[in-house]
Amino acid sequence: MDIPPASTPVVCDMTAAPDTPKQRLDEYRRLFGRHLVGREKTAEGIRFLLRAEPGVEAQVRDLAARERACCAFFAFDVTTDGEHVLWDWAVSDNDAARALLEEFYLLPDAAPRSSGELEERLASQGLHFITEPDGTAGRSR
Repeated sequence: MDIPPASTPVVCDMTAAPDTPKQRLDEYRRLFGRHLVGREKTAEGIRFLLRAEPGVEAQVRDLAARERACCAFFAFDVTTDGEHVLWDWAVSDNDAARALLEEFYLLPDAAPRSSGELEERLASQGLHFITEPDGTAGRSR
């Protein structure tokens, strides 16, 4: 896994994203609610284990690519192991990035919460969502 350097900004720039922060968090909620069978902490970061049902690997790869495009401090590796899709996550060597990785590890527990509440929780850990070309949060699209 190609882990970004510690100098990588801890920001989520969604100005070019095809979705909004709310839509992205809703997608996590659906993915974990339907397919998550476990999670664990690894030497490099965290791992989500999902049922390798039709379309799940492609969905995870697409979601990982969109995350990497807007949150450059993340690194991902998606593999399959028989009946599971393994989604490994790591972050740059940065306190804020590590705190956010922990928040994503806890995300399945937070899935029933509203997207707005999750967005606020992530922001409290240092993740700022940029959704407007001028670098501001703006309104959810």
